[in-house]
Parts: sequence; C-alpha cells; structure tokens
Amino acid sequence: MLGRQQRAIVTQYLPLLMFLLVCAALMLGYPVAFTLAGCALFFAGIGSLFGAFDINLLLLYPDRIFSGTVSNTTLIAVPLFVFMGVMLERSKIAEELLERMAHACARFPAGLGLSVVAVGMLMAASTGIVGATVVTMGLMSLPTMLKSKYDPALAAGTICATGTLGQIIPPSIALVLLGDVLSSAYQQAQLNLGVFNAQPVSVGDLFIGAIIPGLVLVVLYLIYLLLVGVLKPSLAPAFEDDETVTTRQLLISIAPPITLILLVLGSIISGAATPTEAAGVGALAAIVLAALKRQLSVNTLREVVRSTTKVTAMVFAILLGASLFSLVFQGLGGDELVASFFHELPGGTFMSLLLVMLAIFLLGFILDFIEITFVVIPIVGPVLLGMGVDPVWLGIMIAVNLQTSFLTPPFGFALFYLRGVAPASVSTGAIYKGVLPFIVIQLFMMALLALWPELATWLPGKLAAN
Repeated sequence: MLGRQQRAIVTQYLPLLMFLLVCAALMLGYPVAFTLAGCALFFAGIGSLFGAFDINLLLLYPDRIFSGTVSNTTLIAVPLFVFMGVMLERSKIAEELLERMAHACARFPAGLGLSVVAVGMLMAASTGIVGATVVTMGLMSLPTMLKSKYDPALAAGTICATGTLGQIIPPSIALVLLGDVLSSAYQQAQLNLGVFNAQPVSVGDLFIGAIIPGLVLVVLYLIYLLLVGVLKPSLAPAFEDDETVTTRQLLISIAPPITLILLVLGSIISGAATPTEAAGVGALAAIVLAALKRQLSVNTLREVVRSTTKVTAMVFAILLGASLFSLVFQGLGGDELVASFFHELPGGTFMSLLLVMLAIFLLGFILDFIEITFVVIPIVGPVLLGMGVDPVWLGIMIAVNLQTSFLTPPFGFALFYLRGVAPASVSTGAIYKGVLPFIVIQLFMMALLALWPELATWLPGKLAAN
C-alpha cells in the first residue's frame, strides 16, 4: 500500500502520465479517437480510486459535446471546405494550370520548380487540403521534373513543401480547427483573469492573419529555388520548351482558382460572410467549376461525397475523444499543473513560448497536426493566452509550426503522400533529404513571426479598425 505522501505524488502527476500514455499509444499506431477517449476513462478510474478525480465530472461530457461540437456552427465549415477541396481535385483544374505555368516560367532559372510553387499556392488557397495538393502535384509535376533532369531530392522536396502550403494559406482546414480550439482557450484564459466580456477570437481572424505569412513563405520558397537555379543549375536545369503560352491562355487557366479564392476569402475579409458561409459558397462554386470543365457526373459527385464523409467523420471522432480527454485532464488538475510549471519557468513568457513551440515541433515528428491541435493546444493555450500573448499571432505561429510536422521524418504525412505516387527511382532517402531545406525555411518563417508579430496581427487589426 502506498503511504499518504506517495499517493499525493502519484495524484499530482496523473495528468502528465495520462498525456505521456496517449503519446505512446499514438506512436504505436492505435486509432486516435479511441486512444484519447480510452486513456481518459482509464485515468478517470485511477484518479477516482486515489481520490484525485470526481467521477461525477463525466456527467458533464454530454453537455460539452452538445455545446462545444453539435451546436458549434464554426465546425460546419470543415465538411464544406473538404468537399470544396476534393471537388476541385477531381475537376482537374490544376493540370491545365501547371502545364501553362510551366511554359510561362520556362525562361527563368529553376522555372519548372517556380511553376510548381505558383500552382501549389493557388491550389492551396483553393482547396485547403494538404494531401490532395501533394498527390495532385506529385502525379502531374514529378515525372516532368525528373524528365527535365531535376535532382530527385530537390523535385520531391519542392512538391512536398508546396503541398503543405494548404496548412497555412486560407481557407485551411487546420486553421478552422485551430481557430475553434484557440477560441475556447482564449475564453477560458479571460475568465481566469476575471474578464467576462472579452472579444472572441474567430476563424476569420486566423484566416486574415495567415494571408501575409502565407505569401511570405511562398516568396521564401521561390527565392530558394531561384538561388538553386542560379548557383547550382545542374540540380534544376532549364525547362526545354519551344511552346509559347499567350497571356490570354494563362489568364484563362488562372481564372478558376482565382475566382474561388476571391469568392471565399473576399467574402470573409469584406465581412459579407462568416467562414462557414464562405465555405458553403466555395463548395457550390467548386461544383460549378467542375461542371464547366465537364468533369461533373453522378459518379464524381458520389466519390466526392464519400471522401468528404470519411474525412469529416475522422475529424469529428477525434474531436469527441479529445473533448473527453480534456475534461478528465482538467478534472485531474492538469491545467493547474501546466499553469504552475509555466509561471515558475525562468524567462517568463518568452521562455514559455519557446518551450511550447519546441514541444510542438518535436511532437510533429510523431503525431499528426489534428492530434496536436486537439490534445496539446487546449492544455497550453489558456496558460499562454493568460500571459498576454496575442491569440491571432499565437494561432499563426502554431499553424506554421504544425505545417512543419507534414515534412519532418519519419511520420510527415506529405512524405507519405508523395511516396505513394512517386516512382521507384525516387528513393525515400531522397524525399527526406529534399524536404530539409524547406523545413529550415519554415523555421526561419517562425523566427520572422517572432521578430515581427505584425506580419500576423497587422491585417486583422487594420480590417477591424475599418
């Protein structure tokens, strides 16, 4: 039998043990939703035996589900944006755009790589789905880049990194989920400070705040490829092309994604629609574009709906499991444990932010962005926001950090997506090697955000003032 002192030590660190067990189970490949819920119930039972958890708190779970998920209109944007992205993928808009963009950029150093980044940016801003962009760009551009004698590592890295732009450039599914979690964390932080009428943080704020950082990241990608093309032309040879593309042909190819971007982001920025309403407009516009491209059929619609349902079911199942995990974690005193740790940490807010960003970066090697969003952010978010950190800036910093998780071996999802469509001549080692410079670029982007928070906060503040 444990003595009173030993029992106190055990109960004090139960939240930490629960978090570590969840991370270990996820690393072993167990389903995320069931892992979160199962570990929560297991530790709720242990906590109850040790007198550290009131089992009656579990009665609050149905209310949390209803108020936090079922009646949350913001989350309606998730299936709508997923539908929009999958429909655009099936409409084959990117194929024609990439072909003409490649001809237009042929005269530039690393012109083919530049065209991949440009098209990937437009697709990211149109679909918001990383997997769809990586697979589409991999199937379309990788064979052409290899045929043009591009270094396999550079080609693979460019495609993977470009595909992850859908993580930061709105409309991004990650920003929708992150915005919802941060909104709850901000409200909790303000209540802890005794503020009962705080201005809420919306998904729209994160969308607007991500525009400038997203564009800066694209520019950094382009600069890197230009430098490679100039300094090491053997890695990115000039694209041999005798075909010319007229301005009119290029504009016709660019028009569909630009139109969709203006409809979705334009309606949000102008205040004409909420992100959820804009997602509905985007889904309808994607159907229209597919019909105009003569890619819309009953079978296509059935496949798109099936894919949308699978992704949406996965996200919401994880959300339900994460809600139970958060309830038990707080019931065990985990929020107080985290808060006391950060407040006692030397270096104040800066050191706390640095530690959280480092933890998220390292967790990105082994966990998916959805898992980190639903497990880690609710734990550390209220503490950091209670220290006075700007919620929009924090959201964009986390988004860029989570974007890096798609590229970090061994479990970076962008690496898996490309591995699935890349030819055998492109080794897994080449893919890993190719993404390393882009990981450095993304870390540099985080440093820029840390030095100039206005990159994320200026545009939302400017639009709010108007």
